[in-house]
Amino acid sequence: MSLAKMDPVLRKHVDELAAKGTAKGKEMVITRIIPAQGQKGPRFLIDGHGDKEFIKMNANSYLGLSLRPDMIEAEEKAARAYGVGPGAVRFISGTHTPHIELERRLAQFHGREAAMIFSSAYVTSMGVIFPLTTAETVLVSDELNHNCIIQAMRLSRPAGKFIYKHNDMKDLEAKLQESIGHGNRALVITDGIFSMRGDNAPLDELVEICKRYEDKFEEGVVTIIDDSHGVGAFGPTGRGTEEYTNTRGDIIIGTLGKAFGVNGGYVVASLAVIRYLRETAPMYIYSNPITVAEAAAALQALNILESPEGQKILAHLRAMTQKFDQGLRDLGYETIPGDHPVVPLMVRDTQKTADLVRYLTENGVLATGLNFPVVPRGDEEIRFQVSGQHTEYDIDCVLDVLRKYKEAH
Repeated sequence: MSLAKMDPVLRKHVDELAAKGTAKGKEMVITRIIPAQGQKGPRFLIDGHGDKEFIKMNANSYLGLSLRPDMIEAEEKAARAYGVGPGAVRFISGTHTPHIELERRLAQFHGREAAMIFSSAYVTSMGVIFPLTTAETVLVSDELNHNCIIQAMRLSRPAGKFIYKHNDMKDLEAKLQESIGHGNRALVITDGIFSMRGDNAPLDELVEICKRYEDKFEEGVVTIIDDSHGVGAFGPTGRGTEEYTNTRGDIIIGTLGKAFGVNGGYVVASLAVIRYLRETAPMYIYSNPITVAEAAAALQALNILESPEGQKILAHLRAMTQKFDQGLRDLGYETIPGDHPVVPLMVRDTQKTADLVRYLTENGVLATGLNFPVVPRGDEEIRFQVSGQHTEYDIDCVLDVLRKYKEAH
């Protein structure tokens, strides 16, 4: 038994990815964070770049909470009280008081009966969709849904799978119509915010369409919204795409690892759904929960978000997002309209995307280049992500780098 025969095959596969420009490559390592000072937000030092400071425009920490002293204090206090790890899965002895309190607060925050925490948002989507998919279930999904939804659908064994064109509600209705008779339950699944583009699902229209087909399925049409990029960063009070579209889905999947600045995922729904998932979701049953310290930090994030200070952070985030978006347009760059702090710069060419990412890095800006197969061919882009920690000075610095690139090309 050895890897002698398989290793060359794996090396060849990775080399081919690199040759096509689709390999992830060596990971960037952050060696130090310089706290915000003066008109500057935080700056980051990267392994291999010495003392060169970087503005981070590729983080999911939309509210900029992870470096706050009160967040760190909450986590450290819980770690001292409960230790650094839960020590077991939830149904044995891994459940602690902060886990229960966080679930109660998340349910309250979303106006639902119950909530449950998973180890990550990716795992949450799999841990919700897979157990709810029976042999008599049809799955109806947006074509640009996140990879976690795609993998959950592959793992499941539904009666049928139907993919509708991105945010095309006429096509959604056509797919629902087509799915009638294939199963007794329909799960309509969508991202709230599409993380590669920053646009949102039209949940108000989607929910109304699903209601019209409710009586066509014995067990109804259930809407599942993965709003990991929306919760905490979108809507007047940060309650995500539901709040932004003034509507309500059936099951909401969220994350603690983006706007809340911590780690872990969660789902909110009816008590019946949550009780069922606790008994049937293998991703929950057989995995340790997030640490007690992480749960305590997430509770503190909720405290901040629901306070007047949280409203100020959201207002600043919206202002910086609008400033950056307008700045791109003023420079003649193409972007996708939207109010979310994911702001895409559409390049529509793999090599040009790589060139621009390289230029940004050389000039102290961290941003994400997205190429096929992460995005469809022709949709190659640079994804910028605005944070509540970014200052006007930071945004101006990034726009100035993009201006210089534009003038040179």
